[in-house]
Amino acid sequence: MKKTNLFFVLAILALTSCHNNKTTNNSMSEQKQIVEKYMDGFRATDHKKILSCLTDDVVWELPGFYLHRGKAAFDKEIENANADGHPDIKVIRLIEEGNIVVAEGTVKAKMKDGTKLDAVFCDVFHFTNGRISKLTSYLMFNKQP
Repeated sequence: MKKTNLFFVLAILALTSCHNNKTTNNSMSEQKQIVEKYMDGFRATDHKKILSCLTDDVVWELPGFYLHRGKAAFDKEIENANADGHPDIKVIRLIEEGNIVVAEGTVKAKMKDGTKLDAVFCDVFHFTNGRISKLTSYLMFNKQP
């Protein structure tokens, strides 16, 4: 087989394998894209964008603090009444295995009383039919100097 033919065969195999991983761009799966959309919704406090990422029977748990079931309960937790503006959320890494995506990151926000929220998080997203069906959030606050 000529070198040019071998190159084209290898290129086609590479493109096919990328397509089989359900990527819509070269670097991020559909589930990771949903998590990014969800995070963008929180950055803008966009209820509609966030809720569009969820199944109707979504479960959101912050172990030891709360367990919410359904979109209506989830919607009530999107905004913090004590926050002054939108949160600054940075996703450090996304890890995916099967129907689960884990997001690790930081969140900072200014509060109405002048204090600042500074925390790290690890969110575990479970997917069903392309939407978030369960979210377990682990949150730890950084100490203020």
